[in-house]
Amino acid sequence: MNFCLNTQLSFTYKFAVVSASTGAGKSIAMANSVRIAAAQMTSVNNLAVNFGTCSRLVKEAASAGAKLLCFPENFSFVGDLEGESLKIAEPLDGPIMKGYCSLARESNIWLSLGGFQEKGSDNAHLRNTHVLIDDNGNIRSTYSKMHLFDVDVPGGAVYKESSFTEAGKDIVVVDSPFGRLGVTVCYDLRFPELYQQLRFNHDAQVLLVPAAFTTVTGQAHWEILLRARAIETQCYVIAAAQAGKHNDKRESYGDTLIIDPWGTIVGRLSDRSSTGITVADIDFSLIDSVRAKMPVCKHRKPAEFWNQSV
Repeated sequence: MNFCLNTQLSFTYKFAVVSASTGAGKSIAMANSVRIAAAQMTSVNNLAVNFGTCSRLVKEAASAGAKLLCFPENFSFVGDLEGESLKIAEPLDGPIMKGYCSLARESNIWLSLGGFQEKGSDNAHLRNTHVLIDDNGNIRSTYSKMHLFDVDVPGGAVYKESSFTEAGKDIVVVDSPFGRLGVTVCYDLRFPELYQQLRFNHDAQVLLVPAAFTTVTGQAHWEILLRARAIETQCYVIAAAQAGKHNDKRESYGDTLIIDPWGTIVGRLSDRSSTGITVADIDFSLIDSVRAKMPVCKHRKPAEFWNQSV
């Protein structure tokens, strides 16, 4: 695989890549296109209820022929009260994640589980972890959210995610039957340098952006940011979203989207607040065509260009 290493900026992030293979150790050959799905849901402070919703959506996606289903951030739990997420946080080998691994295996489908409350290094912190599970029910890769949401939303609430969450430091890409996946979570979307790294240093073809945008920020920026990331990286973007009112204090914008490398929306629910899935095909020939006709990878200036004195 040829990487475009003509980077604009230099970073010190660690980098992890996971190769997809069969149980026999053979590489997975990709078809010219593959069907994927993205979910939209309203998670609540009940693990069993959320698992039931996810189970139904997995069955729906599998019936539609999807080989990958992407869930939004906080798919398994959204707390009503401060500290609830810390109380239910578990290691990846705990019963919550084991249930989702079984769900993937039973339905023969890959799952992108963005924003799982993984137990942190102490009782006061968790990790906001994006977990990728293959169709055998095995965890293929994990990514801990790098950019934490410490924001005073205009006209909305004040958030301090860093008060209970440990920030990740590793960039993660995963080889899969759906292309080379760049793994991110929610607020990461506002930092284009991460996506530039995923595309131009690590050759990502599909960017995963599970999220729980607020209604204020979602209405103003959600679609614009997603389409910008797709256009500037020439990647598919799969953005599964939390939607609607979780409790009296929290509401999410919704509008789950699948966007192609030209910036065209190819998957979207008719109601941005409803629970359901949208389905689209990842077309690898389109990725190749867009990149060949507009070779921005070759045209990018090297880091030395920007570091030279004026």
